[in-house]
Amino acid sequence: MMPYTYILINFFTVIICFLASFDRRIQFNKLFVEFLISSTIVAIPFIIWDIWFTHKGVWWFDHSYTLGYKIAGLPLEEWLFFYCIPFACVFTYYCFEKFFTLQWTNAFNNLIVFTSLIVLSVVGLLYYERIYTLLTVIVTILTLGYLHWIAKKEWIAKASLIYLILMPGFFAVNGILTGSVIPSPVVNYNPHDFLGIRMGTIPIEDAVYGYSQFLLNIYVFKKIIKNDT
Repeated sequence: MMPYTYILINFFTVIICFLASFDRRIQFNKLFVEFLISSTIVAIPFIIWDIWFTHKGVWWFDHSYTLGYKIAGLPLEEWLFFYCIPFACVFTYYCFEKFFTLQWTNAFNNLIVFTSLIVLSVVGLLYYERIYTLLTVIVTILTLGYLHWIAKKEWIAKASLIYLILMPGFFAVNGILTGSVIPSPVVNYNPHDFLGIRMGTIPIEDAVYGYSQFLLNIYVFKKIIKNDT
């Protein structure tokens, strides 16, 4: 096993976006502090979730793929994950907003929100005993409901499209973490706690979990840079 596997996943996830941040046409480097603040705010509940699930055995880590440093039971690399992945996502969203006009997506907000809520509600009711499934459903429903009805954001469909565009990266990163191209997974899941539906080696819950995390990172980042449109 390679103890630097997980740290390399984080590194290669972020390095291209990090270097591109200094491009004079983008200048995302001027927003590094704002990003760190927003990503920390969003990371806190997800890290608590992560610590709890790790403690309960919902998932666990193969530490032969990590450097061996742990904080609150999580590998150091897992903590960095909550900054590296959001950085790549927020940077991509920022670039799409800067260089493309995607206002046409606003027309699909209601369709995406209502369809998602119906599907998530049905899944949650049918599989309420599977804790990863249930908690993912609840968090995503609350996220979409808050953004749509309380915060009244018109960019949910735009963010959803960009999340879809990011899917190849999602499959690459999560595929490696779940064992697609390495001898065994970095992250292992208790089969009794999720649906068992996998996209390759990736539990489908990971994509929904990532979607809610993505939306919240965009929302908080926009609030901090005063561009909440």
